[in-house]
Amino acid sequence: MFDSTKRFSSRVANYVRFRPGYPAGIVGLLRAEYGLREGSEVADIGSGTGLLSRVFLDAGFSVTGVEPNREMREAGDSLLAGYAGFRSVEGTAEATTLGDSSVDLITAAQAFHWFEVGATRREWLRVLRPNGAVALIWNERFVETPFMREVEAITDKYAAAGDPEGKIREAGRGRIGGLFGSPGFRVDEFPNHQMFDFEGLVGRISSSSYLPMAGEPAYAEMSGELGAVFEKWQEDGLVRFLYRTKVFHGKLSA
Repeated sequence: MFDSTKRFSSRVANYVRFRPGYPAGIVGLLRAEYGLREGSEVADIGSGTGLLSRVFLDAGFSVTGVEPNREMREAGDSLLAGYAGFRSVEGTAEATTLGDSSVDLITAAQAFHWFEVGATRREWLRVLRPNGAVALIWNERFVETPFMREVEAITDKYAAAGDPEGKIREAGRGRIGGLFGSPGFRVDEFPNHQMFDFEGLVGRISSSSYLPMAGEPAYAEMSGELGAVFEKWQEDGLVRFLYRTKVFHGKLSA
C-alpha cells in the first residue's frame, strides 16, 4: 500500500536547498486577526524541513513541528536547532500527539492535500484552545511572466506520470471548506520569489514529489527542456522564480 508520509524521503536534500521560505507578513496578518502575541503556541502540521516554523519562531512564537516523515523531521530539527522555542514530534494531521486545548494557532504549509479532512477536523478541534485559529498556506507558482509560463508548461508535461489526475497539484483546495465549516475562511496573499541559477532551477522543479528526480528515466529530458528555457530568459546567470503565497485562514466551527 502506498504510504504518502514516505513520499519525500528521497527528495529532502533538494527540498532543503531549493524550496522557498514564507513572507514574514503572514505572521503580522495572523497576529492582527486572531490576537496572537509573543509566546503564543503554534502547531505546524506537516512541518517538513522547518521553513514555515522558522518564520513564527523569528517572531517570538513557540512552535511544535508535527511531521510523520523521519528524514524531513530530522532536516527541520537541524535547521531550527538554535531556537529554544521549537520542538518536533512524530505525528500526523489526524493524530498530532498534542494535548487537549494546547495550541493557539495551527498551520499547514504545502501539506493539506495529504490530510483526511474529517479526522483532521476532529483532531484540530481537540487541540485548539478557545478562539484558536487555523491557517493553510501555499507558495503557488505565479505564472504571469513568459518565463514562468514556459516553466509551468514543462512541469505540466512531466507531472503526468507522478500526478496523472492532478490531485497533488490541486492541493485539496476543494476540501478546505469542509475543514473550516461555517462561517468559512478568508484568503490573503503575499508576493514571494527566489533567484536561481540553472542548478537551482532544476533542483526546485525536481523537489516536487510528482516530477522526475535525478536517476529517473525522464529526468534528463526534463532538465534539457528547462535548460533551454533558462538560457532564453536568464540575466547574468539567474532567473526570477515567482510565487504568490496564499493564506487560507479562519476558525473552525464547533
